Amino acid sequence: MDKLVIAGNGQLAGSVEISGAKNAALPILMGCLLAETPVALSNVPHLMDVTTTIQLLASMGVEILFDESLNIEIDASNITSKEADYELVKTMRASILVLGPLLARFGEAKVSLPGGCAIGSRPVNIHISGMQQMGADIKVEQGYIIAKAGRLKGADIFMQPVTVTGTENLLMAAVLAEGTTYLRNAAREPEVTDLAEFLNAMGAKISGIGTSTLVVEGVERLTGVPYQVIPDRIEAGTYLAAAAVTNSMLTVTKVNPEHLGIVLEKFTEAGALITCTEDTVTLDMRGRQLKPVSLVTDPYPLFPTDMQAQFLLMNALADGESTIEETIFENRFMHVSELVRMGADIRVEGNTAHIKGVKTLYGAPVMATDLRASASLILAGLVAKGETVVNRVYHIDRGYELIEEKFHKVGAHIYRLSD
Repeated sequence: MDKLVIAGNGQLAGSVEISGAKNAALPILMGCLLAETPVALSNVPHLMDVTTTIQLLASMGVEILFDESLNIEIDASNITSKEADYELVKTMRASILVLGPLLARFGEAKVSLPGGCAIGSRPVNIHISGMQQMGADIKVEQGYIIAKAGRLKGADIFMQPVTVTGTENLLMAAVLAEGTTYLRNAAREPEVTDLAEFLNAMGAKISGIGTSTLVVEGVERLTGVPYQVIPDRIEAGTYLAAAAVTNSMLTVTKVNPEHLGIVLEKFTEAGALITCTEDTVTLDMRGRQLKPVSLVTDPYPLFPTDMQAQFLLMNALADGESTIEETIFENRFMHVSELVRMGADIRVEGNTAHIKGVKTLYGAPVMATDLRASASLILAGLVAKGETVVNRVYHIDRGYELIEEKFHKVGAHIYRLSD
């Protein structure tokens, strides 16, 4: 099993090119099942979850081609199976997103209940109840969701709580339904918006994009188009956090600063100097002291849960005390015990972490527990005295493309070991 070895060595410098967004690419890849003609996707990141998704689609008979620029052509015109098997689904939560497209286009689906990170229960009841409101007959047997329907019918669906994958799955189910569907309390994340824009490019009729109410007028069919996936705002935020904890100046390129909104505000509150262009963000922390930033995670456009671990590390090194309240996932402080091993002063009560900043962290062997926790441990290694070994980095490979190469390019001492 691979591990990353990191030696804390002072400041970073330079620029990091940001990859396509994992959380946009996965639903868009699943959405290709809706198209009767081939789709050409670009800016798809090369990640374990993307590879798993491509294997999942291929297992259904989808034809997939790559060109020399690593663009992907996906042809779902002649699929041979409407089943998502457990062996492919077990590692990836987003695999549930084949349910809506299969049911909408083919009237049937058999999808294993998904796996993914161990960051709390993320039930699929909203997906199921929403499709039942659209006329589907759904049962759960032996770990599989088995769904059948004639043509789905438009419905007025209120989702509680806000759910990103629930919004995406019901949106894909609704685009081919008969009549109009209202998705209320819809997720507003840029990745949801990107999926909606992709579906509209293929011929869907979705309005209210970017708001909490999506209105979908069903159409008869969708046809494939070329489409470019948006940049990964969480990857960008992670590298900016690396600059913050190492008192460095870094620029992230090929990003959309608007997608980072409140995250950039919090970096500024933490004492960093932020400058933006149309597609870059620069964070300068040279000669500055990190300030503690208390925050609460909430759905977009508020502070993202996927940046919680990185800011918790920043607070662990800040001059003062702070709290971070996690409202999205109940088990998302598993990185705290590992940071404490490195010298951090953090105490967790329920869904709130109480942090007292320390001047120094110390390298240690640590274990990654989920995707974003892995990132915070790598960042801790960059600033710690001595050597840090991050074990179980397969979590990182699910969501960060070429992370050690990108960090090495900006001056980090980091390398991968394979057992």
